[in-house]
Amino acid sequence: MSNGVWESGSALTTSLPFLLTQLFVVLFLDRILLSILKPLHQPRIVAHITCGVLLGPTFFGETDLSRSYVIPYKTTMVLETFANLALVYYMFLVGLEMDFSLILGCGTKPLTFAIAGILLPLGVGFGLFFLALSHSHDFDTGGSMFWAIVLTSTNFPDLARVLANLKLLQSDIGRTAMCSAIISDLCSWLLLVVAISILNTSKYYALLSTTIFVLVSVFLIRPALSWLICCTSKGEQGNIYITDNHVWFILAGIVLFGFITDACGSHSIFGAFMFGVIMPQEYEHEHGNMIGSTVIEKLDHFVTGILMPLFFLVSGLRSDVAFMLSKTPWTIVLLVVVVSCAAKIVSAFLVSLLYRMPPREGLALGLLMNTKGVLALIILNTGRNIKAVEPILAYSYQPKHLVNYRNRTIQRATTELRILACVHSIRNVSGILSLLNLSNATKQSPLCIFSVHLVELTGRASTAVLIVHDEFKPTNNRTKTETGQINIAFDNFEKKNAAVTLRTITALSPYATMHVDVCSLAEDKRVALIILPFHKQMNTDGRMGNTNSTFADVNHNVLMNAPCSVGILVDRGLGSKHVDSQHGQQQVAEQIAMLFIGGPDDREALAYAWRMAGHPNVRLTVVRFILRKDAAMMVEEREKKMDDEYIYEFKFKTMQNSSINYMEKVVKNNQETIAAIRTMGDVYDLYVVGRGKGVKSPSTLELSNWSICPELGIIGDILGSSNFALHASVLVVQQYSHGSTMTLNLSNRSNNDDSDQDEGYQS
Repeated sequence: MSNGVWESGSALTTSLPFLLTQLFVVLFLDRILLSILKPLHQPRIVAHITCGVLLGPTFFGETDLSRSYVIPYKTTMVLETFANLALVYYMFLVGLEMDFSLILGCGTKPLTFAIAGILLPLGVGFGLFFLALSHSHDFDTGGSMFWAIVLTSTNFPDLARVLANLKLLQSDIGRTAMCSAIISDLCSWLLLVVAISILNTSKYYALLSTTIFVLVSVFLIRPALSWLICCTSKGEQGNIYITDNHVWFILAGIVLFGFITDACGSHSIFGAFMFGVIMPQEYEHEHGNMIGSTVIEKLDHFVTGILMPLFFLVSGLRSDVAFMLSKTPWTIVLLVVVVSCAAKIVSAFLVSLLYRMPPREGLALGLLMNTKGVLALIILNTGRNIKAVEPILAYSYQPKHLVNYRNRTIQRATTELRILACVHSIRNVSGILSLLNLSNATKQSPLCIFSVHLVELTGRASTAVLIVHDEFKPTNNRTKTETGQINIAFDNFEKKNAAVTLRTITALSPYATMHVDVCSLAEDKRVALIILPFHKQMNTDGRMGNTNSTFADVNHNVLMNAPCSVGILVDRGLGSKHVDSQHGQQQVAEQIAMLFIGGPDDREALAYAWRMAGHPNVRLTVVRFILRKDAAMMVEEREKKMDDEYIYEFKFKTMQNSSINYMEKVVKNNQETIAAIRTMGDVYDLYVVGRGKGVKSPSTLELSNWSICPELGIIGDILGSSNFALHASVLVVQQYSHGSTMTLNLSNRSNNDDSDQDEGYQS
């Protein structure tokens, strides 16, 4: 402790005040750089390294203020101690996040990219070392190994953030890059351990003892940890619960493993990395808590957000750019940088030719594999190895649809109907399942359902990449429990319906890019319809209240980018009056109304309602609104002809079906349209309507100015916020249109989003 300013005149007399000052300065500058670089889509490590360089001797570090009051020489040892401790805990998190099942199931292509990305850069690294130092005669040839190893490395946590920023996490090139990066990092670690052991004075002892330690960790300590955690954390019903005591034990184990590998002659961070790798994970899919996610939740923000900037500060203090350029010709430096990058690019490009991939994808993979990070700084202890590749990558690689299939709409789904049903929480499940139950799965036309639990990604971007959709790793206990409840509900639905096949999936991503995962899944699974829950939910008074406004943005983005038709369900207790016939009670028929104005969306909505009408417990009423002859005609002749033909086909094929009722209402303007809808009242359980994009009809045209929720369309917005159909759910359908561009006017959204807008529709 210092004596304070009252006795010594300055509080900066001991190590602790200096450390706090250094921590404040580095965090303050780091956050400013993060804010500046975020619009440029640069990964966080760019800000970290830039912060270290700015505080180093190249810029601020050479000033008298820095040498006297911020980073004096006498505090260097304390600063480096905390920086190394941060690095130890960080490498434990990296090892904990590694999913070896991803490597085992990645196939031969990522493995080939990884091997090529190791062998060629390895040789180039040796050559560049001797080329760069050819003018000097007093250098240690052992340094060539570190040059070679750093060129083979690809920092997969930072690569995951780059891919997340570019929205390529779920693309084919993103998955290939991540698998290759993990394999490259593992090989780089092995090469680093071998290099450190070889350069050790007792190299044979160091290499042998490190190898024995790795084998003991994998085959003895890992099973022991699994048994210990299982015995000390059993809760009710055999569930595994990780407590704070377990976390403290793990924190102590990290330091112990680091000490052991340091004593073996390797780096202490390798021990921390190994402890993360061997941490048992087998309980995560079947019990109540995950070891990895719990530890990451408690450590991640503190380690990466507070401690790790100290490591980058130390790295910056050791890098003097002006001194480096004064000792080495700038042409040599430029040549080393260019050739170092080219090694990865050329190796990836050659492998892409082998697999007959487009040249631009090979170039993009090469740029991605050049992503350097903490591992490169560990090897070279410098901040000159990271390169901002994202602007070039964004140009060289443009995501495209990878799957080409016909049945992208319900009208085309003549046999099996494939549906992607999305839920945000357990509250969405009941309405979605009721809608799926009404979708009339039969042996002639079965349902293939992909239930997707959408979970917001928080924390490290690399976590998302290590997730296998069907064996998903939730982020906390609540999500784990909720995911299990959702999966059980869908599984029970499948068991009760012989004509239904189900796959349960959980997708973890930020809300800003969640639509990318939904659309990628839809295309990958070749679905014809995506069902999304409306962002508002029913309150106890029957009105719709706000839940999460970001859900509306997800729906908006899916509507704009969907590779198939989309349905948004406004759930007001759909299926709640359904009585279980197993108890001898008669089932109550579901009353469904389909409002047809015209256009492709309405035809798609009619196709879905027509399918529902085949359900024995459904009564369908189709109401077509027809313009009076004296109304101004604004409907395209081609669309009107298609509407007439589809309606004629529907009437002809259902004329003998007593469960289907067809009627027509003649209207002139929007006032008469609203009046006609109001007369239908609250007798229906579900309204099925088209979103009506691109349709200009006098019956609805003026209503667009009153729309608060444009993702529902004009008619859907009326029904979704009305006070005359408080108990009727609404399904709004948008038909897939190839090459169409859709724009939703969200400017009408207000903070009072849950207000009753029915007054605005009255004449």
